[in-house]
Amino acid sequence: MRINIGVENNYEGRSLAWMLDYPGCFAYGAEGSEAILRAPQALLRYKEWVDSHLKDSWMKSLGDFDIHLEESYDVFSINDDFDLADEGIEVNAWFRHDWKPLTAEDIRRGTLVLTWSREDLLELVSGLTPAQLDCRFSGERWSIAGVLEHIANAEHWYLHRLGLAVGTRQELPADVFERLKVVRRRLVEVLPSLQGSRQVLGVDGEFWSPRKVLRRSAWHEVDHIEHIFKLISRL
Repeated sequence: MRINIGVENNYEGRSLAWMLDYPGCFAYGAEGSEAILRAPQALLRYKEWVDSHLKDSWMKSLGDFDIHLEESYDVFSINDDFDLADEGIEVNAWFRHDWKPLTAEDIRRGTLVLTWSREDLLELVSGLTPAQLDCRFSGERWSIAGVLEHIANAEHWYLHRLGLAVGTRQELPADVFERLKVVRRRLVEVLPSLQGSRQVLGVDGEFWSPRKVLRRSAWHEVDHIEHIFKLISRL
């Protein structure tokens, strides 16, 4: 089986290999070649995760596979005039694969991945006290509560790229767990309506499509679960 990947270089100083047909499956590396080398292990962990939730998992047929680099993208920044800049608005990866309209099966799998990652996230932080949630860590931008808020805010931002967010970020619930719930409910609510949509929008110098929103949303929460796990180990 051929596994198509897209590599996003220069993302926060690293490279990120996306398994394009498997939302929530990705691998980091110091550079593109390292991210590609780590992709097989990431895919096997993803298979184990999906298989643990479903008796009839879509990963059961994985078998032998070959990693195929479909496309590479170098992240860059632009200024308010859309000119290249050393600092400014970061323009993240747009792959040819992101043009593909979402199928019903894409949405079914994506929704399951979002459900499982949210369960993992809430289980991870369920035993933390308010003081632990708000604890600040040296060298870190956010507390654990801050990371949770960031997850919700990012999903709201992704929805906003397609004009599907409800209200502004400032209008979201102040309680971080309620904020997570409200934004995720909206994301899951709109996904079925995006089946077959060929809509692609350019916002702030970056292309967005329903497939890209799903790709980024599934990745973002899983990525920050690992982040929070590391923060908890420092409590």
